[in-house]
Formats: sequence, C-alpha cells, structure tokens
Amino acid sequence: MDSLYIDKVLSGDRHAFSYFISTYKDMAFSIAISIVKNELLAEEVAQESFVQTYLSLRNFKGNSKFSTWFYKIVVHCSYKMIQKKSIQFVELDLGLHDHQFDDHALKNLMIEEQKQMINEVLRRLPSNEALALRLFYLEELPAAELCEITGWTTANCKIILFRARKRMALELNKEINSMPYGR
Repeated sequence: MDSLYIDKVLSGDRHAFSYFISTYKDMAFSIAISIVKNELLAEEVAQESFVQTYLSLRNFKGNSKFSTWFYKIVVHCSYKMIQKKSIQFVELDLGLHDHQFDDHALKNLMIEEQKQMINEVLRRLPSNEALALRLFYLEELPAAELCEITGWTTANCKIILFRARKRMALELNKEINSMPYGR
C-alpha cells in the first residue's frame, strides 16, 4: 500500500501524503518521545519528520520497507532536536476529582494508569533503551530492522534490548512499590 501512495505523491498528488501521516503518526510520536522525553518536542519532531519525509520522498529507493526508512528519519530528527534544544521536564499535577465510577470507568482508569506508569518509566530509561523497547515490542519490528533504523550492530541491539528489559522491570517494580495505596 505504501508504494501506491509513494507513486501518487511523486506524481504530484500532495493530498496522498495524508495516508502516511494517518498511518505513521502514532509510531512517529512514540519513537520521538522515547528519545526526546518531552511530549511537545516529540510532536515537533514527528511534524519535522513528516516534512523531511515529504521533501526526501524522491530519495526513497525501496531497498527497505518505507516504515523502516521513515523511522530512521524520525530517529535522526529526534537526535537533532536534542542537540538543538535544552530539554527540561515539567511535571503537571492533574489530580482526579471525586466522582463515582462504574466498573467500566474504573477499568478504563486502571488501564490509563498502567499506560501512564509505563510511559513514565520509559521516559526515565536512557533514550536508546526506550527506543529499542518501543520499536521491538510496540511496533513489533524484528531485530534486523531495528538495527537498520538505529545503525546498531546485531550484537549491540541484543545487548541494548536485554539491558532495557532488565531496567524496565526494575523501574516498574520501584514504581509499583512506591505507590501509597499499595498493589
């Protein structure tokens, strides 16, 4: 499907590029936040990545999947953003109001809390480890494609994934044990 839309864009149909945005925006953001650790900057990186992709689409040779080529651009833009900006973290307290919840709402709240906890732990991990976990587990990319996107060797990729899984487990345990209401 990607190649069909690539051909359309290269033929002058600028609106066909919206296919790539709708298809890859979530993963672009996910990769970017793994590296820059800031939602606003990750959004900026994702946008810049799409601009760079659009401008460079003629350079796509098809030697790899489009997604691999695009994710490489996202990684590159993310590291450029880190170099350009001093990244500062801002904590927001979005306390919950007292409401009565039905079972469905409570389950949704618990799922959302788990996602927030995982994202918080991913933000604390080194960028390369957070990136590896997101691409390997969330995007379900094979290790070979992860190496192609990041430029890592296969051995280095395996080491980073091993360390990332181990650190993720330790950080999640710390997070769970530090909860005031226990689990």
